[in-house]
Amino acid sequence: MGDEKVPSFFGKKLITKEYILSLAANHLKDTDIFITGIKIGSDNSIHVFIDGDHGVTIDNCVALSRAIESQLDRNKEDFALDVSSHGATTPLVMPRQYPKHIGRNFEIKLLDGNKAEGTLVSCNNDGLVLEYTVRENKPVGKGKINVTKQHVINYNQIKESKIKLKY
Repeated sequence: MGDEKVPSFFGKKLITKEYILSLAANHLKDTDIFITGIKIGSDNSIHVFIDGDHGVTIDNCVALSRAIESQLDRNKEDFALDVSSHGATTPLVMPRQYPKHIGRNFEIKLLDGNKAEGTLVSCNNDGLVLEYTVRENKPVGKGKINVTKQHVINYNQIKESKIKLKY
């Protein structure tokens, strides 16, 4: 056996999600940066998406790209590598992403088909709390008043969670 860096299957090199994830995880251990997604196209185009507990910089993306690329051999396997931040308009995919977004407006699609919208006011390991305002009839007399309510959502109820950006 040679000291090939990329796994092989009957002499053909295979760049897999698992292999890229292991390279990335090894580089990112002991940091506040984490992987939110990996896509590998049939043409060996590799897209790695990262996020951080305190955000992601271009330097974080460059460093991870170099770390992954240093473990792949272009002479044995042709590939294109792109490392980028998770993206402001991309749905959140893990609970770890929520704390830095407290105070932002969210639109959440639930597995039961309902939607929830509001401002993220808190989150923990199990779920999050959105706060929203509705108009309701006054308890006494005519007219309506604004009432602030909260919606508690467990992460396992969420189908898709997006930040609502203000333009």
